[in-house]
Parts: sequence; C-alpha cells; structure tokens
Amino acid sequence: MQNQMPISRGNMVTSPHYLASAVGSTILGQGGNAYDAAISVSAALGVVYPHMTGPGGDAFFLMHDGATGEVTGYNGSGRAAAGINAATFKSMGMTSIPVRGVLSAITVPGMVDAWWEVWSRYGRLPWAQLLEPAIRYAEKGCPVSRDLRIWLERNEALIMEQTSLRASFAPLGTLLQEGELLVQPELASSLRMIQADGRESFYSGELASRLTSAIREDGGMLAPIDFASHKGEWVEPVSTDYRGYEVHQMPPNSQGFSLLMMLNMLEHVDLSSVPRTSPEFYHLVTEVVKKVFRDRDRYLTDPDFRDIPLDRLLSKGYGHELWSEIHTLPPVAQPFLSKMIGQDTAYAAVVDQEGNAVSFIQSLYFDFGSAYVPGDTGIIMQNRGSFFSLNSLDANVLEPGKRTFHTLMPGLVTHHGKPYMLLGTQGGEGQPQTQISIITGVIDYGLTIQEAINLPRWLYGRTWGEKNDQLRVENRYHNDVCETLTAWGHKVEVRAPWDDVMGQSQGIVIRADGMISGAADPRGDGMAIGW
Repeated sequence: MQNQMPISRGNMVTSPHYLASAVGSTILGQGGNAYDAAISVSAALGVVYPHMTGPGGDAFFLMHDGATGEVTGYNGSGRAAAGINAATFKSMGMTSIPVRGVLSAITVPGMVDAWWEVWSRYGRLPWAQLLEPAIRYAEKGCPVSRDLRIWLERNEALIMEQTSLRASFAPLGTLLQEGELLVQPELASSLRMIQADGRESFYSGELASRLTSAIREDGGMLAPIDFASHKGEWVEPVSTDYRGYEVHQMPPNSQGFSLLMMLNMLEHVDLSSVPRTSPEFYHLVTEVVKKVFRDRDRYLTDPDFRDIPLDRLLSKGYGHELWSEIHTLPPVAQPFLSKMIGQDTAYAAVVDQEGNAVSFIQSLYFDFGSAYVPGDTGIIMQNRGSFFSLNSLDANVLEPGKRTFHTLMPGLVTHHGKPYMLLGTQGGEGQPQTQISIITGVIDYGLTIQEAINLPRWLYGRTWGEKNDQLRVENRYHNDVCETLTAWGHKVEVRAPWDDVMGQSQGIVIRADGMISGAADPRGDGMAIGW
C-alpha cells in the first residue's frame, strides 16, 4: 500500500477527492490563503463527494493563524428544532429517532454558516470566487469516483426509492457507474443562491424558505425560525502535551477530547519499544480506547445543556488513573459496549506559505445522510440528529435547540508554537483511534505522514445495527496476531484494507526546516498537492 508523498516549501492541500484537492490548489494559485482554499475545497467536496458531505450537513474548522500564532476553532454544528424533544418521538410510539427520511433531519445544517464565518474573519478572495468551482462541477458534471460508485451500489435500494436521489444518481434508471458524469443542476442552483447572497440565503432568505417549506410539507420538524436563529460558535480548542508536542482538538460537543485522553494514557508506556503490528500493540490501544469511550459516552453532549468535567478528564493525573486499570501482564481483554455510531465523513487540510493552517472535517452523518432532499433544492439533509437519545437519563437526550454528541474532530499538532501536523479521518468512533495511529506513527515510530496513514489499521467498537463490539483489524500479515488477540479475549474481525469501516485519512506534516509533506489515504480517492 503505497502513495507518492508530495513535498513542498510553500503550499499544500490534501482531501479525500482529487478534484477537491485541485480546487484548493487553484484557489491558492489565484492568490487566496489557506482559509479561502479550505472553504472552496469544502464546497467542492459537497458536489464531488455527495455521499459523505454537502451543504445539508455540518462542519468543524480548526485553524492556526500564521500572523498571530493563535489556534482557534469554529463549531459549525446545527441545533435541534426548537419545537421538539424526546417526548415528540415517544408520542409517535418510537423508542429511537428514525435514521432515514424527513423525521431524521431534525438539526439545522451548520456548514454554510461555517464557510461564511471563517471567510468573514480570515478570507482574502471574493466570496463568490470560492464557490464557483463547486458550482461548475454541479452544473457541468464531475466523473463518478471509485468510492462514490461503491456507496451507490451499497445504497441502490435507498436511492431508487427516493425520487430526488434517483434523479441525480440514476438518471436513466440505472445507477451511474465509475467514470460516468454526475450532473446536479438543482444543487448548482442552490449553490448559486448562496454564492449571490451568502449565508443569509441559506438561513433566512429564499433558499431557507424553499428548504423549510418543503420540509414542513413532507411532515418534517425544522421550521423557518430554526434556520433563522442558527449560529455556529467560535471556540477555544482543548489540548494536551504529548512527548513535547501540543495536540489540539475541538471542544465538546465534538468527541475530540477523547483523543487527548488516550494520549495522556499512552504517555505511560515507551510505545516505540512495542512493535507496531504486534498483538501487544493492538491489545494496548484497544484497552485504552475502552477506558476513554466509557467517559466519552457518559458525558459527551452539548455543553450548553450539561456540565462536562473536562478539567478532570484531561488532567494528567486522571490519565495515569485510567492507565492503571489496564491489564497488560497478563493481557486480558476487558468487556465494554460502546455506542452505535455512524461513520461517513470527509476530512481535508490546507497549509499556505504565510504559515496559515486549516484542518477541517464535514459530514452528513450516514452515507447520503437522511436520504431526504427538500423539494427541488438538490440538498441532501443530514441525519445527525438521529443520534440523540430519547432516554431522559442520558446526557445526550433530545432537547429543543440542542447540539448532539458529535463525532467530527479535526486534528492539529503544534511544536514550539508552530503547526507541525494536520490530520483527520473518516469514520465515526474510528476518528480518535485512527488519529492515535497516525500521531504515534509519526511521533513514536518515526514515520512520514504518508507511511503513518498507510499503517495497518484497527477499529474497536460497533457500527450501526451491530449488537456487539468488535476489534476489527486489517488483514495485512496478521493471522498470528489475530489468533493471539482472540486468545486474550478480544472479539477479532478481519477486514480488508479498502473496507469502508477503516475510513480514509489525510494529513500534512511541516518539518522544522519548513518543508511540507502531504498525504492522502490510498484506501480512497484523495490526493495531496503541494507547490
């Protein structure tokens, strides 16, 4: 599993789709900065990667400002409709929120607001210029990629039963094939409105009216007031020191703090002395994940609604306390049942020659989100709100205006106050685990960012619909490793490297001499471009 790793001294863009990466590189070449390029890449991904993301979803931006050295974040996640709560669904005889259809689209999409706010604070090029590439690909078409083709096939029944999805992805009655042209004129029209009138169009203007009218007509719960009152949030990232590097993550409602907790535990072992593909390594990281997910699942939700004891959770003392609970001699797998979480996401990163760095991630939650498109807007709505609980004792219970427990977590590592690594991945609860793999691959095992992304991957947890947790391991020279893990009590499932459950990652490393290395995951359609 090899990818060529571009190295530059000025600019670098990486994303899960080669066309989106090319868009970012073009924007930089036109005089834009990393923020401009990130917004343009984000919008383009919503067109060329529509099964994973789009303007009907959420986005998180984690940024380093080259001029001031400030690290800041923008939380572009949407809140639940003001007129609903857990009782709303219980009164309909439901024990959980539907995961598809208009009733799963109960949170306002936050992505367009995030674009606007990041551009308003940091952008250089005209707003309209940033959205033009995405609009062009929607109007003129883009070729169906390998990854999109795979997801179309997996969702064929769903697509064929939804008129709007069928019109886009099976216009002649059969699914588009890899290399065929995907044209999305209705999405292009909606993007034109956003291009002309900015965020106002999406949240209080004509497009907002079209979206909410269709949602109400179809029996949905999002109202005009929900869109009009939406506002994302500038936030201070949370961080921890790991072997002399400062690792930054988004604060709750993002699960980013879980990665920091894992690093605080792993500091207690000389990881470089543990062979990376040994059963000891997989046992160690799996038990670390279990301890951290126990706290994540207990506390994580919208901090405006529940107190989350971050100071304690992120303290070095608590990391040592959790570490002491792990059985390493003899190795024994301890039982744990994690939450069922969706896993479909798109991560990208941009660095420019001025020292600006943008690490960002976006999603519709499930593949094709709610699978619901309001009217003729061409915008697939996210189903992120379906993760809310209907149990009043759960911290993440559905409440009016609340943001749900969110899996999205872009990563940024600094060294002596300067950006060192940008990283992120597709994959629900796999996000903190794969970031652990990449960070330790670079810092502990001395690998390049591309080599770290290429490493054999693991994933502990359960995907949607599964009753039991599994330790999934890529089938790369690991037969004896899996047998040993099974003997230690792990429920091991062998997966192919290209299996979607393992996710697709991107990353950038900036060396002390200023040289920038970019990497895209060979498991996907991505590309890193530097110049």
